[in-house]
Amino acid sequence: MDDALADFLSEKGSGANQPHLSYLSGLVQDFMSGGKRIRPLLCVTGWQAVGGRDDPERVFRVAACLEMFHAFALIHDDVMDLSNTRRGRPTLHRTLAAHHASCRGPDEVEWFGMSAAVLLGDLTLTWSDELFHSAGLAPAQLGAVLPLVSQMRTELMLGQYLDLHATGGLTDDVDATLNVYRYKTAKYTIERPLHVGAAIAGTDPEAMAAFTAYALPLGEAFQLRDDLLGVYGDPLVTGKSHLDDLRAGKNTTLTALALRTADGEQAALLRRLLGDPLLDEEGAGVVRGIFEATRARETVERMIDDRQQQALRALDDAPFTADAVGALKRIARMATARDS
Repeated sequence: MDDALADFLSEKGSGANQPHLSYLSGLVQDFMSGGKRIRPLLCVTGWQAVGGRDDPERVFRVAACLEMFHAFALIHDDVMDLSNTRRGRPTLHRTLAAHHASCRGPDEVEWFGMSAAVLLGDLTLTWSDELFHSAGLAPAQLGAVLPLVSQMRTELMLGQYLDLHATGGLTDDVDATLNVYRYKTAKYTIERPLHVGAAIAGTDPEAMAAFTAYALPLGEAFQLRDDLLGVYGDPLVTGKSHLDDLRAGKNTTLTALALRTADGEQAALLRRLLGDPLLDEEGAGVVRGIFEATRARETVERMIDDRQQQALRALDDAPFTADAVGALKRIARMATARDS
């Protein structure tokens, strides 16, 4: 899959008659050099799980398309969140702003970085389409896979909108936060990549339902772990600040649980501190202390464990190959017990 991405982006960068394209494709290639590759991994595993064996190059190219689409989503996500770092490096809008700082006025630099990053994200989305349609899928495969890719994209955009809509409006509605996770993460990150891979191989509704039974609880657990890492993770390991989510006032399950059991003073402190763009380490320490005192952090850890076990149980009677079941079990543990 990495080879497919590298070949595609190198070809894009070699267009001599297209100004700046070599620079832009290089930025995308560098941006995509990190990451967990969980979506392409699940796509190929879904393909293998239902007996896929022939012509793996097709599934690798579709898997590369999913990773390219994910790059688009991350580029735009960093713009919306005003994030400064991603995977321990400057985000693309910061990189673009710095690259053009010498030829623009101070007031224009940030505007240019944001605007150029939005365009680069759009370009990456276009390239993900191109990768998909160059995979060489047979007509029957294309008819089965394309609706799933379209659903995945719609579900992610809805999840992102729900997340954006909830940010800054703190609530103790745990179910509402989990609904965001279902669309933003569970379906996008776990369920649809498995479905796409299985559809390439050719499968039946029973297998698709088994993938869903595994994917949705695991996806929620994956996002719950992300929430904890966003507050408690080591920035040197996660590659991003552990203040960003708190400063943005992200309406996470962790926050909702704390508000549900907080006393009046604790709730007032959370509402005052969360969403403060100038929140410092001292204020963050107060917030973390409330998360501990209300046992919100402990509850989230238990929710992660419960959902991981639910996902593993879904594999007991799944109509998958033995090798794929073993891989999906390892992926479930990797996705929930991680530090980045």
